[in-house]
Amino acid sequence: MQRPAATAVLTAAALLFTAGCSSGDAGAGTGQDAGRKNTPTSAAAPSPTGSGTAPAAPPAKGAVKVAATLTKDLKSPWGLAALPDGDLLVSSRDEGTITRIDTTSGEKTEIGSVPGVAPAGEGGLMGLAVSPAFASDHLVYAYFTTESDNRIARMLYDEKKPAGQQLGAPDTILRGIPKGTVHNGGRIAFGPDRMLYAGTGETGETGLAQDKESLGGKILRMTPDGQPVHGNPWPDSLVYSYGHRNVQGLAWDSERRLWASEFGQNTWDELNLIEPGRNYGWPEVEGKGGRSGFVDPVAQWRTDDASPSGIAYAGGSIWMAGLRGERLWRIPLAGAEPSAAPQAFLQGEHGRLRTVLPVGGAGGGTAIWLVTSETDTRGTPGPADDRILRLEVE
Repeated sequence: MQRPAATAVLTAAALLFTAGCSSGDAGAGTGQDAGRKNTPTSAAAPSPTGSGTAPAAPPAKGAVKVAATLTKDLKSPWGLAALPDGDLLVSSRDEGTITRIDTTSGEKTEIGSVPGVAPAGEGGLMGLAVSPAFASDHLVYAYFTTESDNRIARMLYDEKKPAGQQLGAPDTILRGIPKGTVHNGGRIAFGPDRMLYAGTGETGETGLAQDKESLGGKILRMTPDGQPVHGNPWPDSLVYSYGHRNVQGLAWDSERRLWASEFGQNTWDELNLIEPGRNYGWPEVEGKGGRSGFVDPVAQWRTDDASPSGIAYAGGSIWMAGLRGERLWRIPLAGAEPSAAPQAFLQGEHGRLRTVLPVGGAGGGTAIWLVTSETDTRGTPGPADDRILRLEVE
């Protein structure tokens, strides 16, 4: 079901260089990744066009075309990972299953379920990652919620076994990530260094984000076995960066820089350039606060316009999927800074958008996969929702 088309390019809603605001309510944290349908933007939030702000950069030129619907009738799709042959693995958050999608025919094959998944609220089976040594080890990694915590496990994928029975028993490499009804994070990805990164949430307990002993409200970096990486900011710690509210997007650009999207509360959603050991402010700062000791986001959006989940790097830009915003944002880059104001595409045409992935691997050229998110209890599903779309971008 295609929704009514809206303006394809929005510039006024996404000014890059505005001043952020302090959280103001350190005890808050009930905003939801779904776009906070019952949490309106605070009337006290600073205006994007208020005095003292720098002018927005002009929008970049570009276009997005939906080239094909790869598959449809997916239930609560969340994580997406590419196999070496180009086929995709997609997780169902609420059903706890992993399905393989043939990228030539769109055929779906359930390869198995993940034992121990306890879906509730924003938790369930979320991020997926394929081992960088998949050709030899055949391992698939998953981030999921159990009755007691969030954890990361790896499973042997045996394609020779019957459909539905191709996943081996989970080997848990990390447990004890705090869980909550909201803010469970959930994105995992292998970086250019072949280490595994995970974005976590603070579960609505805002103090966890600043507690370096907690795994909540962090970006974690670990070996494929789940151990701290030599060279992490703190010895024997998985914590790579902290002060995060709810990270659901991780991507590396062509210069191996790590970018992350983050849900704000009522005021600003963020795109951050991640540096090891740095403090990204939550709950002391939401958006661009200009306060010593905290890293400001590279770009920010009103929560109505974004509520960002997955991100990907392709064609010199970061592509960011918006849940509440129901649009795909493009942030063109020039090094570590945006080269132009963000552009919004597909606004309202396909509903809530969860995950993006380059076609052909990280930094791929002119095509991306896009996963919709209308069946996660927060959307308004139409016939055949949810879908994976192939987009041509320029």
